[in-house]
Amino acid sequence: MGVGKVDVRGNSFIGAFGLATDSFSLIGNSLSAGNEKMVNEFLGVDTARISIDGSDLIGVYAVANSNAVLLPEITTDLELKNARSLLPNVRVEAFRTDLNALGNNILANDKIALVNSAYSGEEEKRIGDALGVETLKLDIGGLPTVGASNILTNKGIVLNNRASEQEIEAVAKRISSYSQSTANLGSLSIRLSAISNSRGLLVGSETTGFEMARIAEGLGL
Repeated sequence: MGVGKVDVRGNSFIGAFGLATDSFSLIGNSLSAGNEKMVNEFLGVDTARISIDGSDLIGVYAVANSNAVLLPEITTDLELKNARSLLPNVRVEAFRTDLNALGNNILANDKIALVNSAYSGEEEKRIGDALGVETLKLDIGGLPTVGASNILTNKGIVLNNRASEQEIEAVAKRISSYSQSTANLGSLSIRLSAISNSRGLLVGSETTGFEMARIAEGLGL
């Protein structure tokens, strides 16, 4: 458990290739054995390697908390079966929506999910029911892709640097620990730059020391 830097085959947007909850981590096949070992050690969870429609962009397409995993409808039957076999104690569901980059559009922990405001009311309800959480439609910093541009764990949230005072206030009512930051030398795609949970944080190798400190602060690490 701890805070560290890593890249995936020279790509510092490591959060595009994986995600973590407090119970498990999902990673794509681009992560090396060394990458996987870092996830295990820094985040304190076992990893499951999956693919989604042949893609290893797990952090882009999937969203999860300790209760459930939502995969887009483009996930093949064999991939869905594989994910369920690797996570026998977790609900794994395919989710039908036009906004199928679920990881970019939904930001979830074990209590709340922030969702892209373009989701319909019915879709929002399905997301909340599937993950077993309260939901909140909220663009942050003018970015509807809340899952790509903010980081959330069970201990805290990091908002992108464009977040307004009203957006910060809306989040602070529900999540006590928060900060604002960029990652990977000024990128607003901070969740796509990191894999994190309540125990630890891995950020892309281009993330500065200041950015890393701000992210760790918001996540209570």
